[in-house]
Amino acid sequence: MGKLLAFFIAAALLSGCQTADDALTNSSTPVAVTGPAASAIAGDMANRLAEQIGPAGAATTIKMEKDTSEFATALEAALKGWGYTVVTDGKIANDVKPVELAYAIEGLDGQLLARVSTPSIALGRAYTPTAAGATPASPLSIMQRN
Repeated sequence: MGKLLAFFIAAALLSGCQTADDALTNSSTPVAVTGPAASAIAGDMANRLAEQIGPAGAATTIKMEKDTSEFATALEAALKGWGYTVVTDGKIANDVKPVELAYAIEGLDGQLLARVSTPSIALGRAYTPTAAGATPASPLSIMQRN
């Protein structure tokens, strides 16, 4: 009888530890990155992406969503600087298989978290904004997908 009572007390105490819903909370906020910070982050992320997916070739086409933000514009320019063909309008020749690129930049605790991903790899890094641009505040995070 004593074990049964202890079980119910433990169950009652532990039930108070459960959350009301299963939704994940997101404490980061979308942020508009402009000027030198956008260029510095885009340049670094394009460089790191080129290291992972290999050098640009005649058949290497990267497909990005059309976006007019300064970060998207800087990322597109940085990728073109590495020799990649970048398509933002979705018009791709039938014989070309583009690498689809997704990207995001968010603010958290005074830093900026940049993420760039393709179907086979995802890169992420935190940056500290400075007057001259932005400096890496964390090591590069690399996740390879099969």
